Amino acid sequence: MKSKRTISKHKVHNKIKDEIETGNKPLNRSYTINNSSSIDIPPVKPFNYSSFQRSESVKVPDSIKGKVRSLCNLFESRKESRKASKLKLESKVSDPIQLPGTEDRVVVYFTSLRGIRRTYEDCYSVRMILKFFRVTIDERDISMDAEYRKELLRVLGVKNNVSLPQVFVRGKHIGGADVVKQLHETGQLATMLKGLPVRSSGAWEVCKACGDVRFLPCANCSGSKKVFDEDDDMLKRCPDCNENGLVRCPSCCS
Repeated sequence: MKSKRTISKHKVHNKIKDEIETGNKPLNRSYTINNSSSIDIPPVKPFNYSSFQRSESVKVPDSIKGKVRSLCNLFESRKESRKASKLKLESKVSDPIQLPGTEDRVVVYFTSLRGIRRTYEDCYSVRMILKFFRVTIDERDISMDAEYRKELLRVLGVKNNVSLPQVFVRGKHIGGADVVKQLHETGQLATMLKGLPVRSSGAWEVCKACGDVRFLPCANCSGSKKVFDEDDDMLKRCPDCNENGLVRCPSCCS
């Protein structure tokens, strides 16, 4: 007795044979999907390249012309500002302010405090520029001695504040850090310092007594600002030192 699987196979085989003989082809799923005439494919429209023409797409707007004009005006204004700064520099050099008793040296009023970073950096850079020429420099630190600050305000004719540093060459007022840097870049500073006494030691040699601080503790009161008066049998203010109990270094500031 034949099995059910063998009978079913014979039935399928006979059915396919009958369809071939009658002209009906067996179903082919992939063939019908790929060759179906029911799917409507829309026609492809040609791309219009006219929008990419340089004459139509790339146009120089009027705003760019305005920007170019503004840039030209900016450069012209910078040229004018340079001329103005040069005239201002010449007027600064010819400043009539004088510092008596300093005709043979360079005097720099500065501060060694780092409370304001820009001020400290300006003071340091000016001192380094002047040290490069090995001339005699009288450095007056207003943060170590208040009398220097009063002296500077009196000479400049200012009541309250003044920017630091301030430089005097042969007793004539030169100006601050910006003026000194410009004079150094143009070579005028070397001409102004020519003929001044030159230090016998090296330009970068540090004072062995004070370490370039320019001040030492007072030897009379040991920095306490007080001395004992035997006649009056009481403490009095030391007459030799300043408000900080310091005196000028005799080695580098004589």
